[in-house]
Amino acid sequence: MTRKYVLRLTLCFLIISVFFTELTIYADKGRPYYEETGEVVWDINTEDKIIALTFDDGPHPKYTAAILDVLAKYDAKATFFILGKNAEKYPELVLRSYSEGHELANHTYSHPFNVSVAELQKELRQTKGIINSITGFSPVLFRPVGGNYNDQMINAAVKDGYKVVMWSWHQDTQDWKQPGVKKITQKVLKGSKPGDVVLFHDGGGDRTQTIKALEEIVPELKKQGYTFVTISELIESKQQEQVQ
Repeated sequence: MTRKYVLRLTLCFLIISVFFTELTIYADKGRPYYEETGEVVWDINTEDKIIALTFDDGPHPKYTAAILDVLAKYDAKATFFILGKNAEKYPELVLRSYSEGHELANHTYSHPFNVSVAELQKELRQTKGIINSITGFSPVLFRPVGGNYNDQMINAAVKDGYKVVMWSWHQDTQDWKQPGVKKITQKVLKGSKPGDVVLFHDGGGDRTQTIKALEEIVPELKKQGYTFVTISELIESKQQEQVQ
């Protein structure tokens, strides 16, 4: 092994070490850190029987409208994480959601799974502008696509005035897989506890099962004494508890 080869090998090792050091620096700091800062919300710890229903990837002309009908039927509020490209196509549903008291939130413009910080900021700002042009309201909540994020993305979103919202890990209905109405319903009802954030989808595919499951979930949870709130109301409830 020549000296020149050893030097090259050492240099490669150093480059790889720096690369992985950078990954460590920018890796997810973890849920405890972000819950402490308040920059990211998964759910809240409360004794009040409140729960937040959330819907990703809409609006959709058929499924969002049907979901809004179910929510109106049971006087339940929810939070819709909207895609800008869909909001452009169906502004009437964005306006209806807002007018009926639901919270509108940002889920990017085009639903990219791999995105740079610069691209993310562009997508967030584009979607924010679309929602504002339809309703006069500017969203303050953002949910990363697929729940994938890193520290840089969180910092960029926070810098643009957003709170990042995930969901209760035990309340991922995985309705996008169309597992069946029974499985979706049981997933939510068996795991429900005060302060939960439940993940559904109103766009991105056939959401017939989601709608049918909601017809069972919402009245049953109401019967159990739960109130359905928006994410901002959920956060506000926690803040009020801390003040008291």
